[in-house]
Amino acid sequence: MTSGADERLTAVIDVSRLETDRLLLGRTSTAERVADVLRDRIAEGFFPPGTKLSEDSIKGALGISRNTLREAFRLLTRERLLVHELNRGVFVRVVTVEDLGDIYRVRTLVECAAVRSVGEPPYTGAVAEAMRAIEAAVVAGEEAAHGRAWQDLSTANIRFHQGIVALAGSPRTNDLMRGVLAELRLVFHVMADPRRFHAPYLTRNRQVWEALDAGRVAEAEALLADYLADSRSQLSGAYAQQMASD
Repeated sequence: MTSGADERLTAVIDVSRLETDRLLLGRTSTAERVADVLRDRIAEGFFPPGTKLSEDSIKGALGISRNTLREAFRLLTRERLLVHELNRGVFVRVVTVEDLGDIYRVRTLVECAAVRSVGEPPYTGAVAEAMRAIEAAVVAGEEAAHGRAWQDLSTANIRFHQGIVALAGSPRTNDLMRGVLAELRLVFHVMADPRRFHAPYLTRNRQVWEALDAGRVAEAEALLADYLADSRSQLSGAYAQQMASD
């Protein structure tokens, strides 16, 4: 990226919003819970790629110890969301073009299988909850596009796919894909025009949801498979071009 190491070091992120996340940690704060908070913030676009994470600022905002935060950093480093640079600190990772291809391979395997696992309506339990989350994400994306709130549109799109994964009713799959989708969000940060990459898929999000809502599971899976293939092709080419120009 053209920003370079010097610009990354001078980037300042206002972590005051993290103070509201202290309530999520509870009195039995653990590194895993801290990692959950930071992962969600990365997925929401709060920490851009290349940002240096200040230990003092973050631990102060969350009210945690330095050791707990460092363990959370290690967890997120293993998930490829952060990178530790010797004598320089911890940075939000910049995803490579090769990473992006692998992210989409995982997405296609998991998301299509999650849709395939859905039975016939009326849906109950975890599937019904996931369907509500999918519908809410579709509506939120449409409202964000109408209001030209492109970062909110990107977040709504991530929430849509988290809902798709949740159809499987598997906590382990949900955990796996939270990291994968957060990693994908790092790609969106680099793109110059997020509207271009999200707005065209709003209609397709709704089509997938409507097919699922009507119990047309095979149709929903086919729509999703085509959707992911087109998204991968479009985003991979544009991302490669963007990274080459930086």
